[in-house]
Amino acid sequence: MDLHQLRCFLAVAEELHFGRAAQRLGMLPSALGRHIRLLEEDLGTRLLARTTRNVALTEDGAALRDEARGLLDQADTLAARFRAHSRSQASSLRVGAIDSAAAGLLPLLLHDFREAHPEIAVQLLEDKSIRLLPRLLSGRLDLAFVRPPEHPDAALDFFFLFYESAVVAVPKSHRLARREKLSIQDLAEEPLIVPERRSRPHSHDLTIKLFTEAGLQAQIAQVAEEKQTIVNLVAAELGVAIVPRWTARMATKGVRYIPLKASGALAMNKLPLAAAWPRGSRDPLRDDMLAVLQRNLAAYAEQA
Repeated sequence: MDLHQLRCFLAVAEELHFGRAAQRLGMLPSALGRHIRLLEEDLGTRLLARTTRNVALTEDGAALRDEARGLLDQADTLAARFRAHSRSQASSLRVGAIDSAAAGLLPLLLHDFREAHPEIAVQLLEDKSIRLLPRLLSGRLDLAFVRPPEHPDAALDFFFLFYESAVVAVPKSHRLARREKLSIQDLAEEPLIVPERRSRPHSHDLTIKLFTEAGLQAQIAQVAEEKQTIVNLVAAELGVAIVPRWTARMATKGVRYIPLKASGALAMNKLPLAAAWPRGSRDPLRDDMLAVLQRNLAAYAEQA
């Protein structure tokens, strides 16, 4: 009997709805149905009575539901105990971060974490959220600092940290470069360099939404995938870009970063940053880093 198939069955048995059960498990209903059929074939009995509108448990299904809960609880407890033992003996922590967090938050956090835990080595991986999240799910990362997805995976826990501030990257020779602040209206006719949406949806939508909320049309001149490439294109005087404030730490000759002026909450809640880790996992080293993060979060947020 496959434990994953058993988890699938238990979700359906508790929800009595394939769509809700699939959403709870973070999988497609068709894949969920396939696992249930395989379990029924393995056990040689029908567990669910299905119609086009309803799902009900058979007598065998009801019996298995009660047994499955206890069995899966035992399996989870056993796995957690061995993972915790393994991590308690570990001397390294694998942390992933998007580029702006790697430039801004991570140096602050690692400085404070090392003071408390000088014996722990931290392995860092900088990448996009869409590549970091699968690494968490596969166990290749212990913790990641990402843009939280619109539909988060049920197998991950997310802890919202703060919203990063936005600034405007302009060429130093640009007519706006001497300004102390810029508004969206100041950029109305400027060619814009924006991130590719598939890989950086939050950063891409930041520019589009700011212009839309100001009643303007964004004049997109260039799309680029990497933040450093965007800044280099600004330095080459191909346009201006709206980027997280921590991008300013990626020193690039010929670029000036100017605070974005906006009325009300116009420039707020566009660039959320969150910590993410595998749900239900027990990891003393990760929890120690999260504790340092929570203690100093207000100070970190002031610099975002």
